[in-house]
Amino acid sequence: MNNSIPSIRILPADIGATPAGPADGGKFLETLQQSIDQAEGAQGDAATQVAQLLNGKGADLHSALIAVEKADLSFQLMMQVRNKIVQAYQTISNMQF
Repeated sequence: MNNSIPSIRILPADIGATPAGPADGGKFLETLQQSIDQAEGAQGDAATQVAQLLNGKGADLHSALIAVEKADLSFQLMMQVRNKIVQAYQTISNMQF
């Protein structure tokens, strides 16, 4: 069982290395999709551990609770990222050109 907390990367590792161009939109989308996949994986792991705990398959309470908290934190982080994206969209849509 892996007890380490994996980091969820929101920003690409090479941020600030080159000026933003039209091809960078794909990198943002790819990074966002990876973060969403990690959050879904944490939720799936939590569900599995809770099911094993309830079925008496050897999972201990502490591991299940840690997995649930990891999933909760991942979800909260993704909600904050979503809120920032919506806020940025609203700011841009209110600009006058």
